[in-house]
Amino acid sequence: MFKKKKHMDEGLLVCIYYGPNGERLIRRGSKIAKMFDCPLYILTVDAKPFDELDADKSMYITKWKKLAKEVEADGFILKDNEQRPVYKVIAETAREKRATQIIMGQTVQSRWEQITKESIVNLLLKEIPFVDLHIISVGRYIKDPDCNYEKGIRAYLMKEGENFRLVFKHTKEIAYEGIFFKEFGTDFNNGIFKLIKDGETLQVQVIEDIVTELTDVDMEPNENNED
Repeated sequence: MFKKKKHMDEGLLVCIYYGPNGERLIRRGSKIAKMFDCPLYILTVDAKPFDELDADKSMYITKWKKLAKEVEADGFILKDNEQRPVYKVIAETAREKRATQIIMGQTVQSRWEQITKESIVNLLLKEIPFVDLHIISVGRYIKDPDCNYEKGIRAYLMKEGENFRLVFKHTKEIAYEGIFFKEFGTDFNNGIFKLIKDGETLQVQVIEDIVTELTDVDMEPNENNED
């Protein structure tokens, strides 16, 4: 039994997509919902039926459902086998749940914009103009238990032959924009560069200003060892 919310004139809808940011968005949404003392709903959309989802996607959904109960969300909504545009589904759900605020991550927005070929923010504002939209950017931190990195700063990757060079000034030659986390105790630009590629967040290794490959480096602690 969930605690009865006082402010039913407000409602929060968190839109998540597969990847590590889903949990962060749910927790962020939970904090905001508690501040407003209003209902919290969590939504994810997939074009495939649930029973056709691969193991990774099924794992995410199971994890999100568990977290939804943990934060006392008022509902976890999976819209599977959905052929309509994602923004239409979000707008419909927002109306049904009387949501006044919508939260989505930068990677979620980027992933769905690849499908719609248009800004999902603009499309949603046309559908539901009186709802507040919150786009949560890539965080300026890395969950590293050893705290070996300085606070992240805005940086860019520029293509250089078969590699990428880390730079701190935006030019038209820039291939990727992101956040650079420099290792403590080094005079060179060694560390981690956090970027969005094909709608997914990647953390790639930087060695003396150079990134040789856009391969994700796992910097997060093993969740199975947190208990």
